[in-house]
Amino acid sequence: MTTPRVVVVIRPTEYDELLARHGTRGQVDFFLRSRGQDVVEVLDRHARTAAALEVVRAAVPIEWRSATVKRAELARFVFEPADVVVILGQDGLVANVAKYLQGQPVIGVDPLPARNAGVLVPHQPQAVPDLLADVVAGRAAYVHRTMAQVTTDDGQRLDALNEIYVGHEGHQSARYVLAADGARERQSSSGILIGTGTGATGWCASIGRVLAPHLPLPHPDERALSWFVREAWPSRSTRTTLVAGRLDGESGLALTSESEQLVAFGDGMESDRLLLGWGQQVTVEVSPLVLRTVI
Repeated sequence: MTTPRVVVVIRPTEYDELLARHGTRGQVDFFLRSRGQDVVEVLDRHARTAAALEVVRAAVPIEWRSATVKRAELARFVFEPADVVVILGQDGLVANVAKYLQGQPVIGVDPLPARNAGVLVPHQPQAVPDLLADVVAGRAAYVHRTMAQVTTDDGQRLDALNEIYVGHEGHQSARYVLAADGARERQSSSGILIGTGTGATGWCASIGRVLAPHLPLPHPDERALSWFVREAWPSRSTRTTLVAGRLDGESGLALTSESEQLVAFGDGMESDRLLLGWGQQVTVEVSPLVLRTVI
């Protein structure tokens, strides 16, 4: 039997980022005080996060293997099929990790429960020993979270846990031809958002309340997506009939660019994006990847 490996994923704290920008604690203190904030609160959250990390690391049995990966290192890190992934941080960090996994179990741990939403990081650090034991023993319970995938006609691909955005890189007006629900329409809009059930409480929820308040959003484990056109603009050559809908099962949404500098990115990570030129087509559908989160 392969010795289990626990991969702990972390991200810089607020203090880490401030220190990297300003150089010293004194400069961080001056910067915050000049804006009516207190470095003591930032240091407290930093200390609580560090303490939570120590608890998580101590939970790994001594005979197991372990690794710690920073968010900036994810693209270069090689996850093994038998890894158990422990993510310490905010919900967004889980979304950052999801596209690099291939079904490995994920334990989301919240170091600051009074501050974070905790939807994808529902566990306390003290629960990690029992959760690791449950995963290895095969008795852990999971949510199998559906993901979205965008592919281009030249073979590029990107997966996302919450949502995918397709539109102009500057979020200004984009022109394209949209094909969905058996219909086809030329449009001009500030982009299209395609979301999963996991992302249904975020960006898609706010847009859905305005565009299609009666459209049922999918559940996190449902193999379905919802989609919304942002600020569709009617003109002599563009229409606004197709503005919202669902993609169930194997159905997909296709977009053919009639603009330059269109992009597709997932989970708000604009730096990790696909570039779309004039005439290029993209398809968005349910991804074959599924994120398994321990509940």
